[in-house]
Amino acid sequence: MKKKFLSNLILLLFLNLLVKPFWILGIDRTVQNTVGAEEYGFYFVIFNFSFLFNILLDFGITNFNNRNIAQNNQLLNKHFSSIVIMKLILAVIYTVVTLSVGIIIGFNAQQLSLIGVMCFNQFLLSFILYLRSNISGLLLFKTDSFLSVLDRMLMIIICGILLWGHVSDQPFRIEWFVFAQTSAYLLTAFIALIVVIKKASFKRLNWNRPFFIMIIKQSFPFAVLVLLMTFYNRIDSVIIERLLPEKVGDEEAGIYAQAYRLLDASNMIAYLFAVLLLPLFSRMIKGRDSVVHVVKLAFTLLIIISVIVAFGSHFYSYELMNLLYKAHVKEAARVFELLMFGYIAISTTYVFGTLLTANGSLKALNIVAAMGMVINLVLNLWLVPKYYAVGSAYASIVAQFFTAIIQVVIAQVLFRFRVDYRYLAAIFVFISGVLIINYFSKFIFANWLFNFTLMVIMSILLATFLKLLNIKGFIKILKGEDT
Repeated sequence: MKKKFLSNLILLLFLNLLVKPFWILGIDRTVQNTVGAEEYGFYFVIFNFSFLFNILLDFGITNFNNRNIAQNNQLLNKHFSSIVIMKLILAVIYTVVTLSVGIIIGFNAQQLSLIGVMCFNQFLLSFILYLRSNISGLLLFKTDSFLSVLDRMLMIIICGILLWGHVSDQPFRIEWFVFAQTSAYLLTAFIALIVVIKKASFKRLNWNRPFFIMIIKQSFPFAVLVLLMTFYNRIDSVIIERLLPEKVGDEEAGIYAQAYRLLDASNMIAYLFAVLLLPLFSRMIKGRDSVVHVVKLAFTLLIIISVIVAFGSHFYSYELMNLLYKAHVKEAARVFELLMFGYIAISTTYVFGTLLTANGSLKALNIVAAMGMVINLVLNLWLVPKYYAVGSAYASIVAQFFTAIIQVVIAQVLFRFRVDYRYLAAIFVFISGVLIINYFSKFIFANWLFNFTLMVIMSILLATFLKLLNIKGFIKILKGEDT
């Protein structure tokens, strides 16, 4: 299993690092610089608001399906036709609820019209994720890897033409950005659907009321978990926009979006681990195989990446924001250096939260997520009116670290992992070393890019010296010598 995890992780990372950084830093960043912080902040708030009720689109079906298909491949034929009908029904419910809540909390006509389009986009994205859950559940990781970047590749092409192709005399509008996403999601969903129909030997849609009720009951704990996690991960910008005066709220949301962009990009790497780990953990747990080695391998890789990213972002926050943006650089840098420390906690959650999900420990996860949501909401309501976007960043960090630590403790208790004090000591030395390397790297060269690059190299060498990063061990795993 370690070989399957590592080989497919390399392919998944390669494809995503090839495509998604250009999307985030080339396209998404250019759009924000083109339309300005206030207009992009308007879009960012609507985008995150459309996520809040995203669970109504899925109701935990995707996570449940991924785990279920990984453990019982033969169920794909039986479940697929009924679940497609369920997804369409849930899409109608989601759209009605989202628009209704938007009206209740006072969004204007322009915001509501954009929410309508975003609802359709969210449905397409949810449908793509469901289709991919079937593919990854069958452990067809190579196919899933290509599908994971297809929508972004299409968006890069469409937005690139709109931004630089001189196809219109009008300046670029944020609505074009949203419609470009719609087009890309439609084509990706169509291609993924063809793959799954072929694997499922699909013939016709089949509505089965008892099956619908059974799936809703079994996926309900997954639904609650996703809802709670969505709220404490996505509600920040909505609170900023709602609590602050109109123009200030949009601008602060735009500043938060600037700072959040690189965290979002980094999260994609951690998320890719979870995509591979959930079906692997599910199958290993069902077969009563030990998961400790895969957990340690995944956590070690992510802690190395997240610590380097977090400390590098803190010490080089202004330089990175100044490289990316034209306005509000100083304000975004302050938010950015805080938000990025949350990446360490998020990475930890993607390993241990995924392990607990695969184990079916949904009650414990839901309690932890509910506590995280309450902490994040209370801190946002307290800090945002005083400190604006910076206050929201503090709230995010506290909530993320709280949930990550509790999940590690629960996993330790349930799986009875042996405490490896030598390993923990190496992690502590690594974190301390990366902190020291970052501090002194600032004074080596006049060009900060040279210093930043040297910091990354030295940190990776430190991880290798501490035997956290074992290149020879990875090669052995890939050759099948250590399974």
